[in-house]
Amino acid sequence: MAAYAALLSLMRLIDDIENHHSPPISLDKHQIQSLTENVTFLQQFLQAYRSPVSDSDEADPLEMRIADAAYAAEDVIESHIVDKIQHNRPEATKLRRFFNWFRGSKDPRNVSSKHDDIDDEPAKLYEDVQNVIDEMDRIKAVAMETNTEKVVVLHDQPCRLVSSSTKKQSGGMMVFSDHVLHGIMEKLMSNESGRQVIPITGMGGIGKTALAQTVYSQKAINEHFDICAWATISEQYNKREILCELVSQATMKDKKQLSEKSAAELGLELHKYLFGRRFLIVMDDMWKIESWDEIQRFFPNNENHSRIMVTTRQSQLTPQLNNHYSHSMEFLDEASSWNLLSKTVFEEEPFPLDLQKVGKEIAHSCRGLPLSIVVVGGILKNMERTKKCWESIRNNLTSVVNLKNDQHCLRLLKMSYDHLPVYLKPCFLYMGVFEEDEEILISKLIKLWVSEGFLKPIDGNSLGTIGKGFIKDLIDRNLILVDKLGSTGNIKQVKVHDLVRDLCVNQSKKEGFYHVVGEPSPGGIKIHRRIVVRRKTSKKKVVNDLKYMLHARSIICEHGKVPRCRNFRLLRTIQVGRSRGFQYVNLRHLAHMGSSFSYSNQLWNLQTLIVPWTPIFAFTEFWEMPQLRHIQMRFVLLPDPSSDSFVMENLVVLKGALNLKWDEEVVKRFPNIKKLDICYSGRQGMGCDDDYYLSNIKCLCKLESLGIWCRRDFRGNASLFKLTFPQTLKSLTLGINFAFEWETMMEKIGSLPLLEKFELHLGGFGTGKWEIFEGQFPCLKYLELDTCHGLKNWTGTADASSIFPRLQKLCLTRLEELENIPSEIGYIPTLQNITIWYCGDSVVKSAKEIVEEQMDLQGDDIPFHVKVTLPYEFSKNKGMNEAMRSLTGPNFEVV
Repeated sequence: MAAYAALLSLMRLIDDIENHHSPPISLDKHQIQSLTENVTFLQQFLQAYRSPVSDSDEADPLEMRIADAAYAAEDVIESHIVDKIQHNRPEATKLRRFFNWFRGSKDPRNVSSKHDDIDDEPAKLYEDVQNVIDEMDRIKAVAMETNTEKVVVLHDQPCRLVSSSTKKQSGGMMVFSDHVLHGIMEKLMSNESGRQVIPITGMGGIGKTALAQTVYSQKAINEHFDICAWATISEQYNKREILCELVSQATMKDKKQLSEKSAAELGLELHKYLFGRRFLIVMDDMWKIESWDEIQRFFPNNENHSRIMVTTRQSQLTPQLNNHYSHSMEFLDEASSWNLLSKTVFEEEPFPLDLQKVGKEIAHSCRGLPLSIVVVGGILKNMERTKKCWESIRNNLTSVVNLKNDQHCLRLLKMSYDHLPVYLKPCFLYMGVFEEDEEILISKLIKLWVSEGFLKPIDGNSLGTIGKGFIKDLIDRNLILVDKLGSTGNIKQVKVHDLVRDLCVNQSKKEGFYHVVGEPSPGGIKIHRRIVVRRKTSKKKVVNDLKYMLHARSIICEHGKVPRCRNFRLLRTIQVGRSRGFQYVNLRHLAHMGSSFSYSNQLWNLQTLIVPWTPIFAFTEFWEMPQLRHIQMRFVLLPDPSSDSFVMENLVVLKGALNLKWDEEVVKRFPNIKKLDICYSGRQGMGCDDDYYLSNIKCLCKLESLGIWCRRDFRGNASLFKLTFPQTLKSLTLGINFAFEWETMMEKIGSLPLLEKFELHLGGFGTGKWEIFEGQFPCLKYLELDTCHGLKNWTGTADASSIFPRLQKLCLTRLEELENIPSEIGYIPTLQNITIWYCGDSVVKSAKEIVEEQMDLQGDDIPFHVKVTLPYEFSKNKGMNEAMRSLTGPNFEVV
């Protein structure tokens, strides 16, 4: 809710000022105490308060009054900060001196007048803050008279960590019968040779995407088709982005490699790659036939049983897709609804007998719509398991039973929002700032939550840990979906069902939580603190709206350019594709995807700086900004610290540091660094200075992720030979673009007790052999070897159980001289997949032998899968190409 978020944000601002090494203003101690007491009381009040249920577009008046008071306090404090900083700029001081001299002073250098301190009057600041405190006192009196005793309070557990074993829950839950699944699969693998389109239709939330995902992931389907690719279309589709996604999946190319290509070029590349191959393309969530017409011409009709599966809410599209067949999703029957609710709430536990009657009434009220059932189940899962609590949900559901399908579903979703703990509400509403069907990186999401002030430390846990706990909570409540897991099994990306996103957008509009440019706002746009610019929003609409938004604190526009605006003087969060410059002194979070970059050197509270595409950036003020938490740049040059440089206690992520020397003065200033990505380049260190003190990296006692890259022109080999690692490392990536022999450090890497992810890029093996000994890599889950020159033989110890005992994923890329993969790899019980890119035929054949050996021992249903992408030169040798492709079979795919 907007009110609770506003209170959190105000307390965050007060803390930032109080804990700053050199705050731009000072607040009166008694006023700080009064503000803190009022904010704490109102937060506790909102945790118990539930606003009256209403279908109107009006927000609860008391909540909005609380929000307005908190916003007013922020406006007062931050406006004084901006005025103070801008008043003290050298150019402003010169201008004031000139005008004072013009008024009659003889020497402008010696002028002092009350105008010099006009923006720094403590009395004025005191008066403005006191007015806000008085208003909060009045609100407090009203709140104390408000009855909150009858409120049903949910379990509030504000910090639950994300387990590495977290699986897809909502997206992967079966909401259809086996005969439906088998029917779709039969159509996909039928004998009709021509290209066929298989439409799946039904209303939002009925399980179309879940059915398509389940079919798409079937082992038989993956083995039947040469290429499988998935694209989400959405209502506001982007032809180029859809083609980029399909080309990336079909060819295994990184999207960055395709970033400069036009839609036409991508379409031709897709057509060329699909030609002659049997393919399955999924086009999820299609709204308009135009999106099909613009893309389908790039899908060749190979007369080889290729298929396109389309999901859509628009049943009128199906005759234009396939005149003879479509599958219309049906509502669940009573038994299936009950089964789905039971699994959602209790998983494999038995349903308590005393709750079965009310539980079946709740399942019936959901009218067979899977999304409604899993969302209501998410409410029940987090409530007290008492008849009274469940009956309160049932009673609320009875009022929506007779509504139309779309209204019914949205009202059920609104109930799930109403029953969220108050601290989760602003985090949930924030999901609506992202585009429909956007894949949302949780690392980015948490940083945005932090910059908005939604998170606060609890029980000594970091803000990042708190944020991951909140995401886990929203997943458990079936309000957001796990979209992608990282290489070691942690959640990497999430998505939001489009109906749930509609709820976020509608509720945010009602509460004035953020404004979407170009859309109507019930309270007018001037009051809004957060601005969202959607893809394809016209420049005219952006300019028209921005000029009126005097109180804006955040602007989210990742798909275009945002013009500079004088009204943005109070901005704290910028997440944009491009902009002209950033001179906003209150910035906390600055993420800029453009290539040119300039900023103010008076950012008193900058905490996150993400500029991944700009050329080398000299960050001269770095050691003067101890509030920094996250730095991510392409190349950032940091000056040597001076004796009075600050200890960077808050810094947890530093990516892109160039030629950083890790002497004792630097190391002691990074006590809490967790993620470090550094690069070395140039001909420094040719003589006795050939040392960057890399051995001192072992002293970074909280470091979990380390990446070191050395470019071809680097000549600091002595530093690399001395490189040592802290025992806390979980992820290690090394890339050395010259003839460095990895054998010199493999033993020390293998002994790291917590290492889960290990990547080697470039460099080489001088002996031609890598031997892994017993006891090494005890926790490794992901291993990648990329273009490691000279590696011919890779051997393990005799005991198969001792080589990579927890390995899940193995990726081998461009290992042209490698002769085989150790057969012991196939005996690893945790192995899930082996990916081979552009390696020689001997590697491919050894992988095939591993698969066949394990199938002889375990049967066809072995736990791992091998996928091979052949080198480009194989396509020139028809015989070799056909021989390699003929290896395709169960658990083994060649593309």
